[in-house]
Amino acid sequence: MSKVLMKGNEAMAAAAIKAGCKFFFGYPITPQNEIPEYMSRNLPLAGGTFVQAESEIAAINMVYGAAGSGARVMTSSSSPGISLKQEGISYIAGAELPCLIINVMRAGPGLSGIQPAQADYFQAVKGGGHGDYHLPVFAPASIQEAVDLIPTAFEVADRYRTPVMLLADGMIGQMMEAVEFKDLPKKTSVEKKWATTGTRGKREPNIITSLDLDSHRLEKHILEIKKKMDLICEKECRWEEYNIEDADIVAVAYGTTSRILKSAVEKLKNEGINVGILRPITLFPFPYHVLENLPEKVKAVLTVEMSTGQMVEDVRLGVNGRLPVHFFGRTGGVIPTPQEIIDKVFEILGGGQ
Repeated sequence: MSKVLMKGNEAMAAAAIKAGCKFFFGYPITPQNEIPEYMSRNLPLAGGTFVQAESEIAAINMVYGAAGSGARVMTSSSSPGISLKQEGISYIAGAELPCLIINVMRAGPGLSGIQPAQADYFQAVKGGGHGDYHLPVFAPASIQEAVDLIPTAFEVADRYRTPVMLLADGMIGQMMEAVEFKDLPKKTSVEKKWATTGTRGKREPNIITSLDLDSHRLEKHILEIKKKMDLICEKECRWEEYNIEDADIVAVAYGTTSRILKSAVEKLKNEGINVGILRPITLFPFPYHVLENLPEKVKAVLTVEMSTGQMVEDVRLGVNGRLPVHFFGRTGGVIPTPQEIIDKVFEILGGGQ
């Protein structure tokens, strides 16, 4: 299996096609533009359909329609564009339809800048749109991991009939790395009996909607979605641990920030300071149980993000008051450096806040 040097956005698009994506609907926005560009050239060659919609709102509603037919479908955007899609994402979640949504995050709030950021954590993990729902959220730390997670994301979407988000930052979208593409099954293993594929006179019509004006029936439906999310939390949580057993401090980061953190931790190790790393690969479900069961040797937890502090709230929930939780973040498109993280660790060891 040979490796090829690719930009992150193009590699993610290629992985989606290889995973059986047949429809892509989107609208341009930096820093994810190479995804629709690649799809426009290559998806039709694979027998799929690409449409540049007139807006993000139109694109997500096209996703709704294609997902209802049982096809593998995706869209991508960047932070403000994902905000515009939120109503449609909530409709898709309510209708229990599988699809993949890629958010290549940029700085916010508002239009702000096009540099990398991680300030969409709340939006992605806590629902984003209206109503009682969650999305399974995957957070790759490299282009290779993004390529590997995209088929998994499609499978999770199909298995649980839910929209799934892959949350990347602008660095993953714009940088280039060598990647390889694994051989995959051509079709999902999930039979989609619910899809609106036409009755051919052989069955009752399937009806897909998120609307129900009967309160008791609607409550039952929402609780079934909640039950499904509970099962996802039980079965689909993914994370990576590094040096936690010997750590005095455990640092938590996701995405490319975790790679910067690892560089800092390696330098600290050379100075005799043991810092472990917990890297959530799924942000929902979040690996609370790892934080609940940290070794007794651990004296503090540090969360590192490219935001003013969002994932840190879930870290505090996991720690549940047993240990002090510290935070270090850069925002607005500013990327933290290993030295800044090292300085924060020394501040914690020195008793600073």
